[in-house]
Amino acid sequence: MPLLSVVIPAYNEEAMLPKTVSVLTELLSGQVFSYELIFVDDGSTDHTWDRIRQAAETAPDVHGVHFSRNFGKDAAICAGLAQARGDCCVVMDCDLQHPPQTILEMYKLWEQGYEVVEGVKHSRGRESLWHRASAGLFYKIMSSATKIDMRSASDFKLLDRKAVQSLLSMPERKGFFRAQSAWIGFRSASVYFDVQERELGKSKWSTISLVRYALTNILNYSTLAMQIVTFAGAVVFLLAVILSVQTLIRYFSGNSVEGFTTVILLLLFLGSVIMISLGIIGYYIAQIYQEVQQRPRYIISEMT
Repeated sequence: MPLLSVVIPAYNEEAMLPKTVSVLTELLSGQVFSYELIFVDDGSTDHTWDRIRQAAETAPDVHGVHFSRNFGKDAAICAGLAQARGDCCVVMDCDLQHPPQTILEMYKLWEQGYEVVEGVKHSRGRESLWHRASAGLFYKIMSSATKIDMRSASDFKLLDRKAVQSLLSMPERKGFFRAQSAWIGFRSASVYFDVQERELGKSKWSTISLVRYALTNILNYSTLAMQIVTFAGAVVFLLAVILSVQTLIRYFSGNSVEGFTTVILLLLFLGSVIMISLGIIGYYIAQIYQEVQQRPRYIISEMT
């Protein structure tokens, strides 16, 4: 009998976790496959880990991984996949905004030979216009930078064992699950779903954290920022040529005037471009430094 592993990252989800266990257990029990639920507590500050341990004590199919501190959602997904024993693995959120019934559709496609089944958002729920627009811009930039269509990417997906092994073999310390799972290829299919409303608790993603997350992944998985620096340098060079020609014309025609204001503005403009360029280059060097350190992506302090 095939084994399906469901990997569920959880951060401060003590309110939702019992319901998530109940809904998934009811859905997956009695299917043509066996299953396991792997909850990864990403260093929660509430009683999430206690709820996971309680669930594991009463349900043999529930397993838990507890981080020593918060390492991020992508690290939690990686840890869950590393512990999964299934022939295929589903990754989903703990808040049930990813509809559990979609797992069965994904599994049917896996039985047909598809090795990556992508959950695509048909509707994004009650998201603000700003959040919807910024998410669209982020995935458009990522698709352009990585040359992979990520406009429909999400964390909700099914992966065959071969795809899981390919992901786990990647050596980088700062992983971006959505980009990596799109990059590995394999035979893929899509399942559309409507984002469900959260019943309990609240989202752990603020606007600032989403912006920081987006910028980090854009810089980690593309050279777009470096290309922007090159473009800015070309623009400055073009302006310098135009101003040089203008200055020479004025000089030889005898109409040269004092340009103190122009010089100050040029110095400020050039100084800003140089400092921004150095900052971007410094960020890439910092990422190289962190990779060279080869610290683990996460530290597990306890397991059920």
